[in-house]
Amino acid sequence: MEKLANQINQLAEQYSNYTAENLSRLIKHKSLSTKEKEVVLELKQQMIDAGFDEVFIDGLGNVIGRIGNGEKILAFDGHIDVVDLGNLKNWTFDPLGGEIKDGFVHGRGTVDQKGGPAAFVTAGRIIKELGVPENMTIYFVGSVMEEDCDGLCWKYIIEEDGIKPDVVISTEPTNLNVYRGHRGRMEIHVSFYGVSSHGSAPERGKNAIYMASRTALEIEKLNERLAYDEFLGRGSVTISEIISGSPSLCAVADFARIHLDRRLTWGETKDSAVKEIEQLVEGLNAKVEVLNYIETAYTGLEYGMEKYYPTWKLEESHPIVQTADRSFKALFGKAPIIDKWTFSTNGVTINGIYGIPCIGFGPGNEVLAHAPNEKVPVSDLVIASAFYAGFAYEMGRS
Repeated sequence: MEKLANQINQLAEQYSNYTAENLSRLIKHKSLSTKEKEVVLELKQQMIDAGFDEVFIDGLGNVIGRIGNGEKILAFDGHIDVVDLGNLKNWTFDPLGGEIKDGFVHGRGTVDQKGGPAAFVTAGRIIKELGVPENMTIYFVGSVMEEDCDGLCWKYIIEEDGIKPDVVISTEPTNLNVYRGHRGRMEIHVSFYGVSSHGSAPERGKNAIYMASRTALEIEKLNERLAYDEFLGRGSVTISEIISGSPSLCAVADFARIHLDRRLTWGETKDSAVKEIEQLVEGLNAKVEVLNYIETAYTGLEYGMEKYYPTWKLEESHPIVQTADRSFKALFGKAPIIDKWTFSTNGVTINGIYGIPCIGFGPGNEVLAHAPNEKVPVSDLVIASAFYAGFAYEMGRS
């Protein structure tokens, strides 16, 4: 393994400019959710140029490359949609320029999260050069619509493409640490129905805004007593929007609605989270509902899922976490930091719904995700490329 590790590291370093330039080309395509077509075509061509055995675009628009045809199935996932640019005055460089300067690739999506796909293309090239393990099939997925609805892309890949890997590595940013889970989340609407009356005589009506406001204060208290997990931390709930309606601005509001962002720690479920809110509005004319996402992909396909994204984690003793640990040590001569994400990833579907073992390893610091002046070190891309290739060989030996 030592000789192979040296070869992998040498090639990853040798291809550092190649990886950075590939990422730069990906960054130049803005690729908001449902508008990923151009970046998908760019990544497809990069996979073809790297010598992948097969590259195709599925019905939802995910671009999927394949190397090998063995019985063990490994997949690398990296979403290639990004959030919008925000206030351009907060950027000190062109967010779509893809500038390579001072050891960094600059621009929107370098960290979240086109850096991962750029690195796994290089890993695929390395594996093709050194020889694909006979017992391995390796998929490289540039997934779409993650920023709008995490996990939707993998729902399609598993249920419609019929691809169900034995292991998935998410290339979301981990600061080159090994991540083994994160909290789940869900989106909830609570609607309140009152009775309008003339604003000059509010006692004749029933104000829905007051109902929502009193409930809002109870939700603030609920946040302080939610479940706690030693690894994932505490669950949380916050109100991210409140809207109301009335026949007139001179009338009592007969409708109000609050939008809840609920983060779920280990042991919390959709049913338990909904029940907590239902108990708060008991006796009120109110409705609690988990939202659904449905949208039209750039391919023209309409697709969706419930906006419940389950909590997931692997134990540190899990064989896949241990495979990652061995791979990292063999390549870099030290043990990795094993941790978790603060945000949500496609792992909610991969592991949370379908139970496929999933870990994370990606270039870049998640602090820069969705932030201005996003950039990733080229050295991170090199290390990630080496790790992805090394993990594939280690999995093939396991």
